[in-house]
Amino acid sequence: MIKVGIVGATGYAGGELARLLLQREDIEIRWFGSKSYVGQEYTSLYQNMYQMTDAVCGSDDMEQISREVDVIFTATPQGLCASLIDEEILSRVKVIDLSADFRIKDVAVYEEWYKLRHGAPRFIDEAVYGLPEINREKIKGARLIANPGCYPTCSFLTIYPLVKEGIIDHSTLIVDAKSGTSGAGRGAKVANLYCEVNESIKAYGVAGHRHTPEIEEQLTLMAGEPVRISFTPHLVPMDRGILITAYASLAKEVSYEDVKAVYDRYYTDERFVRVFKKDVCPETRWVKGSNFVDVNFKLDPRTGRIVMMGAMDNMVKGAAGQAVQNMNLMFGLPEDKGLKLVPMFP
Repeated sequence: MIKVGIVGATGYAGGELARLLLQREDIEIRWFGSKSYVGQEYTSLYQNMYQMTDAVCGSDDMEQISREVDVIFTATPQGLCASLIDEEILSRVKVIDLSADFRIKDVAVYEEWYKLRHGAPRFIDEAVYGLPEINREKIKGARLIANPGCYPTCSFLTIYPLVKEGIIDHSTLIVDAKSGTSGAGRGAKVANLYCEVNESIKAYGVAGHRHTPEIEEQLTLMAGEPVRISFTPHLVPMDRGILITAYASLAKEVSYEDVKAVYDRYYTDERFVRVFKKDVCPETRWVKGSNFVDVNFKLDPRTGRIVMMGAMDNMVKGAAGQAVQNMNLMFGLPEDKGLKLVPMFP
């Protein structure tokens, strides 16, 4: 039995973690941590889990939690995990951080984009970027995981085989991204009210979204040279889901069969990446509630470019599902345990 603590259990990502973990007989959630709802019954906040737990929300005291559990998930705002973590905690438990605190290896870049002073830079080098498709073996031996962001997960998995193989000119790379409103979190914000979001779509974070350096850093590792992208996210009026449409000029002449062979080589053995058949475009409705990322591409001979497409549930593979995938690897369990989720439709 793996004993689990969730800090930030009352946010959307924390609630999704609880939903996934409460279904498992090998998991005991010992701590539902919250800053705002200490002493309140957890299911009064998430009635969908009524009678599945009688837990009462505790504090976000990671030192105390670390004495009662085997692994802590921190589904918290940027800066909190780094301000709470220390060597004593890491000596007792594994930590999977769903914030950006340990994703970016350059402290100066993190502080510039997130406008925060990093609270624990000494742990940045140790933290493993928790994308199993590229870091599976490192994750198995880690005690601190930087769970990737939702946009970076979908963007990277859609693009990286073609960057790695030198098929695209990455200096021309443009990433157009669209996300449901759950990606903005559960906190009350006027911009996310129903009347503000419904029947509309808008770009935000234009030329300055903080997931940009995370995507660039991971693509740079694949390319072996600096990668700079134009990244523009959009908010769409749906609960969950991410759709990535990326564009780049081809670096060499290739056929459909050439590119399809690359994607197949990288992803045939990956449980959670599905490469679609020719001319089938990924859609968010086909991944909703699942840990899948659906990808495909289209060559455009007229312009000498390629269009790369990816769809994913931002709450599952983009947050909680990927965190559980990482936990499974860290504890020597089958990677897909508790994640064999058939996408919901309608």
